[in-house]
Amino acid sequence: MRKTPAQHHLMRKLAAQSAVQASPHGEVLGDAYQLMLAQLTEHRRALKDIQSVERKIEFKRQILPDYDAWVDGVLSADAGGQDMVVATVTVWQIDVCQFARALELGSYAIKHGLDMPDQYERSLPVVLIDEFSDAALAGKMATEDAQVLLPQVLSLTETFDAPDEARAKLHKAIGYALIGRLGRQESVVDELPLDVVTPALAQLTRALELFQQIGVKKDVERLERRLRKLSDAPAS
Repeated sequence: MRKTPAQHHLMRKLAAQSAVQASPHGEVLGDAYQLMLAQLTEHRRALKDIQSVERKIEFKRQILPDYDAWVDGVLSADAGGQDMVVATVTVWQIDVCQFARALELGSYAIKHGLDMPDQYERSLPVVLIDEFSDAALAGKMATEDAQVLLPQVLSLTETFDAPDEARAKLHKAIGYALIGRLGRQESVVDELPLDVVTPALAQLTRALELFQQIGVKKDVERLERRLRKLSDAPAS
């Protein structure tokens, strides 16, 4: 059920208060938080009964507005109490391709060291690396968005431990975003300017260093040829 503006304002206020009044162990406390946890439990139970991935995503898209007021209040308080609602909603936002919102929540969660719910086997930094890279490479993220958001994910997660294959995938996605090769797009490397070739080559080279089977060797070779051609071109 969607909240009225007054209800939204009240929930946002309660969320901010609950986050500030977290326990000494860091957990968010209060009746409002318990209500949100109950709602989250009910929604997770409903998701388990849905077999179709497509329908699961549509269900998440329908229910996510129910959490907006709470999340907005927690973000405004910026207090950092351990909050399973925020951690779960971060992942759900990625699932429904609301990438800017997911990164906003993910940045908050990483800043304050929020744990992931027990059902997630990966840490939040690894989740962000994996899911943003996969979405971009699959063409679920607009190229312009990928060019902005993926470097932010890289910066946000660079100090955290993550599998080399995952980081390689992120560098690959950044490089492909630069040259316009996400999803089924075809990049015309011979037409790329120097200010695109240089950073793209750096990203794909780093991907290859981290994981030789990342699948960018031919792209690296093409970009190296293009770079040599641009370097050899007479100055105008």
